[in-house]
Amino acid sequence: MKILFADSVDPERVKSLEAAGHECRLDPALSAENLPQAVTDAEALVVRSTKVSAATIKAGRDLGIVVRAGAGTDNVDREAASAASVYVCNVPGRNAVAVAELTMGLLIAIDRHIADGVADLRAGRWDKGRYTVAEGLAGKTMAILGLGEIGLAVAERAKAFGITVQAIRKDGRPDDVLARIRSIGIRLVDDEEALLNNADIVSIHVPKSSSTDGLVDARFLARLPDGAIILNTSRGEVVDEAALLDALDNRGMRAGLDVYDNEPSAKTGKFQSALSMHPSVVGSHHIGASTTQAQESVADGMVEVLEAYAGGNVINCVNLVTEPLGASCLSVRHLDQPGVLANVLGVLGQGGHNVAQMENQVFAGREAAVATINVDGLPSQAVLDQIGAIEEVIAVSVMADGSS
Repeated sequence: MKILFADSVDPERVKSLEAAGHECRLDPALSAENLPQAVTDAEALVVRSTKVSAATIKAGRDLGIVVRAGAGTDNVDREAASAASVYVCNVPGRNAVAVAELTMGLLIAIDRHIADGVADLRAGRWDKGRYTVAEGLAGKTMAILGLGEIGLAVAERAKAFGITVQAIRKDGRPDDVLARIRSIGIRLVDDEEALLNNADIVSIHVPKSSSTDGLVDARFLARLPDGAIILNTSRGEVVDEAALLDALDNRGMRAGLDVYDNEPSAKTGKFQSALSMHPSVVGSHHIGASTTQAQESVADGMVEVLEAYAGGNVINCVNLVTEPLGASCLSVRHLDQPGVLANVLGVLGQGGHNVAQMENQVFAGREAAVATINVDGLPSQAVLDQIGAIEEVIAVSVMADGSS
């Protein structure tokens, strides 16, 4: 498999892929503008921060998978990838600890005025009286937006500081996540008002999406007490910067920010931001996941995704439909022989049915298998009889609700 790396990657992980027979090309200087010319013969593309546009997807004539070496995939045009049947996969959870550590670092720096103190010391100024004024963190209440791996890692560390942690109750959380919430001791509340009205600290860990853009706006901030601390290590677009500036200026709020709206795409350059330069803000340079430990773990996850794909298995895919499709689901028990499923699909096609989803499982001994096929519409009895008449088909049944 030909793999193009459009961002820097650990050479040892590349060597392991090459040892497995893959052809790897490293070009970390690629940008969104010249990536389409570079991806033409690549079968797999790996990126970290480089944007993957619709033009890149279109230019990748052999492209089958884009791997984002991290959790968020907002730098990849998922709609274009889905339309071109290109998998978009990520590496979730591997950098959670690094982001959580930075989050707590920003919080401590705000409370203890560390950034200003360091600046004064470097300028030759001693001002012990000014820097002895700090509230402390024990006994404070932190509201966490987003209880994914990062949010949970922040909660664990906040609890160790004696901070009460709360989040919104949400249906459908997996049992292992609920168990972890109970183990940490996170207090769950029913709505945003209950989450915010007594929160001294808000820590944001939600993905970028249409539903989270501008989530922290004037209405949101109005529910917080004066003097609250906002921590954002997710995406800059989540925060309405004008509303936050107003809260910093007029309500004594403070902020710890690793991300900003319209931050530079390049690693170096000039950056003029009223928010990042505000005296009530402690900021960093979108480096939440940038520890050696995190990058090594993410690189391992990236290799796992690529090796699974090369072996015919897709993991961590974010642009596949997860719910059942189709009006009905066929269960076709059949002999495990060549051409059986082709004949079944041929009958369905002649009957005017489009296959929405399909899975084939082989039984031990490899003599028989069962295919579950979701199709639009309900096949007629004539179609079912034709499938049942195929010599290698053992039995066929249908469920009209599309479930399997």
